[in-house]
Amino acid sequence: MKRKINTIWAICFAAGIMTFFMPQNAYACSCAGPITVEEQLNHSEAVFAGRVLEVKEQKSVEGYVTKAVLFETKQIWKGGPESQIIIQTGSGGGDCGYHFEEGKDYLVYANRSDMYGGKEQLVTIICDRTKELAGAQEDLTVLGEGKAPTEQVQLEKKEPTEQVQLENERQSIQPFVWVALFAIAVVSMMVYLSWRRNKVN
Repeated sequence: MKRKINTIWAICFAAGIMTFFMPQNAYACSCAGPITVEEQLNHSEAVFAGRVLEVKEQKSVEGYVTKAVLFETKQIWKGGPESQIIIQTGSGGGDCGYHFEEGKDYLVYANRSDMYGGKEQLVTIICDRTKELAGAQEDLTVLGEGKAPTEQVQLEKKEPTEQVQLENERQSIQPFVWVALFAIAVVSMMVYLSWRRNKVN
């Protein structure tokens, strides 16, 4: 009987560990459907053509990976007049992130959103009409001639603040804390059951 109880608790303990180490975030990207150039232009806060200078991965406080993409703007249809701009997107796949490559030119449609962090930032996703500039002739025909940037800026990707770094560390050790607490609870229960059985005998 004792061996059977120990086996049951061992199975529960293993299941608990597997649960805590499974990925905590799940995403499912679903786009509403095709949108026209005019609709996308009206609904976007920033529309520009530019070259990707840098793509940096960053880990959010929730534990998932996002990307900050630094652009050198060439033409602007909506948004500020700055010569550089940073756009946020996901890592790709289920989080709707768009895959940008350094050195390539893109036509970008972006809106302010907090979907990739705790604060609102300019974001573009695969559901937008964002695309490589070489394949954006249809959009460029409708958009017409854009304006050249008039304000020269030199943007640098900011490193995570100390508070964000501490939060990331807390997120990384949190599963281990729960596993330790679960193990303590299991051991305590086994000791209690053993004590109770000996007392009855």
